[in-house]
Amino acid sequence: MSETDDGGRYLVVHNDEEQYSIWRADRELPAGWHAEGTSGTRQECLDHIGRVWTDMRPLSHCRRLAEAGA
Repeated sequence: MSETDDGGRYLVVHNDEEQYSIWRADRELPAGWHAEGTSGTRQECLDHIGRVWTDMRPLSHCRRLAEAGA
């Protein structure tokens, strides 16, 4: 087992601001977070987030920029 892999199963989760995180699969999700559909080892989930979360700005910020014509 590597230093970054504790042997547990994780879920990739996201919130309404399109921010991503990982969460232990055996725990209830915190309020405001939703399972994204990907599960695996800690590192597999982090790798997936690295591929899909390309804009780290919160969704509300992006919407304000779009409304302002920026």
